[in-house]
Amino acid sequence: MCGRFTLTAPIEQILDRFDIQAFLDEENFFPSYNIAPSQMVLAVINDGKSNRMGFLKWGLIPSWAKDPAIGNKLINARAETLAEKASFKHAFKKKRCLIIADSFYEWKRHEDKSKTPMRIKLKADHLFAMAGIWEQWKSPEGQSVFSCSVITTAPNSLMSEIHDRMPVILNPNDESTWLNPSISDTGFLQKFLVPFDEGQMESYEVSPLVNSPKNNSIHLIQKIC
Repeated sequence: MCGRFTLTAPIEQILDRFDIQAFLDEENFFPSYNIAPSQMVLAVINDGKSNRMGFLKWGLIPSWAKDPAIGNKLINARAETLAEKASFKHAFKKKRCLIIADSFYEWKRHEDKSKTPMRIKLKADHLFAMAGIWEQWKSPEGQSVFSCSVITTAPNSLMSEIHDRMPVILNPNDESTWLNPSISDTGFLQKFLVPFDEGQMESYEVSPLVNSPKNNSIHLIQKIC
């Protein structure tokens, strides 16, 4: 699964990396070392003309949901069942997004049932895009909530030592295709939902302070020797 991640790069670097011409909500962006479910995450969608960047609530609320609390259970969407699940299949066809990150956390389980927090990132320290889906939900009062899920897949060889799932990290060359709203062939889209190249990734142990989303500082990403 993917339950925590980071985004610490300057906003200028993010805008350049994802070819964003204008971001109207720039004053609300703050680097985060411990992004958790239910928080607002930075994402990119395409409106058919250009890429647009904004904030989505992490935890997908389907448009037909009666209770927005369902989003607490839908922070991740399994790649293998995206096209089948009622909560996800419409968004998979029509509302795909890039969820921007520069690392994510996972907890390595041990035989004694203890867990070690691990930070996983690209060796080159580059920003990357996790494949996501988004939805718009309207409350009975008419207020809109825009939310998202991170798509997960089977682990690569690096991640298999840590956990049995990992977020789908898209190849940069595939991002524009993933975002293209005119593409709705789910069979075609499935080919992007594969484990990322482990040769480009690395992991290391970090402080157990990351266990609490209340903690959010640079100390969380520092390597424990």
